[in-house]
Amino acid sequence: MDYSWIDVVAVGFFILEWTTYAITLEHTAYGRDSLSARMNVYREVWIRRMLEREARIVDTHIMTSLQNGTAWFASTTLIAIGGSLALLRATNEVMPMLQSLPIGFSAAPAMWEIKCIGLVLIFVYAFFKFAWSYRLFNYVAILIGATPPAAERDTPEAEAHVMRTTQLFGAAARHFNRGQRAFFFALGYLGWFVSPWVFLVSTAAVVIVTWRRQFASNAWRAMAPS
Repeated sequence: MDYSWIDVVAVGFFILEWTTYAITLEHTAYGRDSLSARMNVYREVWIRRMLEREARIVDTHIMTSLQNGTAWFASTTLIAIGGSLALLRATNEVMPMLQSLPIGFSAAPAMWEIKCIGLVLIFVYAFFKFAWSYRLFNYVAILIGATPPAAERDTPEAEAHVMRTTQLFGAAARHFNRGQRAFFFALGYLGWFVSPWVFLVSTAAVVIVTWRRQFASNAWRAMAPS
């Protein structure tokens, strides 16, 4: 297996950046001001306002669109897993083609297969996150159907139902975000197939782009607390 210290550094940097970004976003005070955190507040607002109306057809339509989007990502992840496994199987056919390109590609077959296996693992992780998110959205849809009528909106049972639904809703969104984050970092991981130096740059680029969307984008500013 042909690898160098820069490969080890690049992989370590990739894991460190992904882990640090996820922990910062989900478990720190800084992350509680992210775009995802700001949107989570409106999930509770939505459930409370839904409690005030008898006709909840619009709410069920919104839930259907959320479920369909999550299902689409889960299906796409399965396609990505299949493509990664096909890439792993076609090592002897792909490597000569890449070596003929003017990008300085050079890798031993064993190293190429390790890179492919890593890509498969990322997409498998993403699939589990999207699949679980889809299941949680189904549970949220059931809770929406079990929401007390508007006449009982001021009861302790209704308040408990709002908080229960909001927490489950937030969990579904959190797992969806983790699956989508795996997609973004998979794009950065592709840089390793060219060289470990490109891998370092592509990983940093993914972190910068995802951080900007969460903490410095137009959407983040639009959702600022009034």
